[in-house]
Amino acid sequence: MTTVSVEQVVRDRYSLGAETRVAALCCPTDYDPRYLEVIPQEVLERDYGCGDPSQYLKEGETVLDLGSGTGKICFIAAQVVGETGRVIGIDMTPEMLTVARQAAPAVASQLGFSNVEFRRGRIQDLRLDLDLLEEVMVENPVGDVEGLLEIQGRSDELRANQPLVDNDSVDVVVSNCVLNLVDNRQKEVLFEEIYRVLRRGGRAVISDIVSDEPVPDAMQNDPDLWSGCLSGALTEEGFLAAFEEAGFHGVRILIRQQEPWQTVSGIEFRSVTVEAFKGKEGPCWERNQAVIYRGPFKEVLDDDDHRLERGRRYAVCDKTYNLYRQEPYRDSFEFVEPLEEIALEEAQPFDCSRTPLRQPKETKGRDYDLTSTAAESCCGPEGCC
Repeated sequence: MTTVSVEQVVRDRYSLGAETRVAALCCPTDYDPRYLEVIPQEVLERDYGCGDPSQYLKEGETVLDLGSGTGKICFIAAQVVGETGRVIGIDMTPEMLTVARQAAPAVASQLGFSNVEFRRGRIQDLRLDLDLLEEVMVENPVGDVEGLLEIQGRSDELRANQPLVDNDSVDVVVSNCVLNLVDNRQKEVLFEEIYRVLRRGGRAVISDIVSDEPVPDAMQNDPDLWSGCLSGALTEEGFLAAFEEAGFHGVRILIRQQEPWQTVSGIEFRSVTVEAFKGKEGPCWERNQAVIYRGPFKEVLDDDDHRLERGRRYAVCDKTYNLYRQEPYRDSFEFVEPLEEIALEEAQPFDCSRTPLRQPKETKGRDYDLTSTAAESCCGPEGCC
């Protein structure tokens, strides 16, 4: 199947799914019932997903939902992030967007605030606003090759000057069983787009269908299996690798469905929810900091090829030190600050191609020669050690 035909069969099936419930598009998911009370029934009946990434959101965050459909995850997210947060839903199917946009005022009325908007676009091209492009095409109907080339040029202008989603503009990208619907040849660009729109320190929380074996060509050429969230599924390891290749760090599986959702020709398809973070780029500076991996594994290898054995004190650059102090790493490490802080503007470059041990004298200072009495904190409820 070509990229165009994949997109067309997906659009056709989900256009139908906006008009009437299509059970085969849905992998049963439990949502917090508190958040469903304000959502109109027509939205709930036309929900097609395989997980609930909204449960990992926080108050005040700006959230982008890829393939938002009729808006269920957006309306749940609106309640989680609250009045100080913001939610943007992206979908390419006009029929789905119509349901979502019609429901938005009713949800806002129930909540007492409005923090959700829906935009039309393709999730692998988050620069191009399809509503703006349609306005251009209505004003300039395409009747020949020259007209087509002009529209392509106007599309590039829209991407550059009026992007659907700006660079570094959202805190969290979520998606619910939609990434698999993008043609495999465009998936690399899709993950790059997710990375582009996230702010430094932001994260992606994606629920999707994965397979335990590669999907063969015969299945990839089946339109029903494509639109049914099967043929475009990445393998479990391929899904995680796609985040890593796009530049994410801290990639981890939050939920993995134990029993397969469907099995086709011996290949198991199941839902996973994965979290991945943006922001490990940057210069490496020496500030005499150290980290100690707490375990339980004998050693670990991080996304920058730092190999750390349990219980040993390692020298790391300021960037890595601060990265480890954040989620999802911070509970796995002890952090050792130097006795005398080195100002960042005075720091020397650090060679991050290796992971040397940090000698205690480097953090305490070469002339450190203190002798002290036992610390009172050693004492517990039953006496001192």
